[in-house]
Amino acid sequence: MKKLFLLFALMLSPVFALASGGGGCGAVHCEKAPVDLHNKESLQNGAKVFISYCLGCHSAKYLRYERMAQDLEIDPKLVEEYMMFTTDKIGDGMDPKTNKKDQAKWFGNAPPDLSLETRLRSPDWVYTYLLNFYPDDKRPWGVNNRVFKDVAMPHVLDSLEQELGPEGYEEAVGDLVNFMTYMAEPSRTDRESLGIWVLLFLAIMFVPVYLLNKEYWKDVK
Repeated sequence: MKKLFLLFALMLSPVFALASGGGGCGAVHCEKAPVDLHNKESLQNGAKVFISYCLGCHSAKYLRYERMAQDLEIDPKLVEEYMMFTTDKIGDGMDPKTNKKDQAKWFGNAPPDLSLETRLRSPDWVYTYLLNFYPDDKRPWGVNNRVFKDVAMPHVLDSLEQELGPEGYEEAVGDLVNFMTYMAEPSRTDRESLGIWVLLFLAIMFVPVYLLNKEYWKDVK
């Protein structure tokens, strides 16, 4: 039994490593991402930043515009007018419709889909990564990253950083990562809310079940 338990633990260890963000943030300490999936204002701003700066190259094909509008309490008409640049169907997923072969030719590799990025890397990793670009003349795009050394991605948020300054930029990145965390699991808040009711139901049911069990076994010696 002990050997079986150890084997089971070894099998699960990669899963726990993945869930914890893959073991750190490179040469820097992982910053805590300000994730709050109940903060609609943060999620709305994060959606705006993602669509404005990320969706041109990256896709988020597992999240549909319609679901985003519903969950983030955005008027669908506003989504159709200001947030849908590559499709006229609000039921479509977020996809830039860019040819992957062309992207690979331009960037060396086609930019990955970001739907599940925060689940793969962890929100803290993505947050720290976006805050740690720095100038590097040796790199093709003139920038490097302390978390992901020799990264192929340019600092696409550079103009936003220049516009907002350090504090404003950090807040915007926090909103972006908050949105990406929502994007990776849109039903998370519903599931957590349902879980509370399930636990409450089990707590209430425990009392009659305990009393019934006590009554049933009271005459058994």
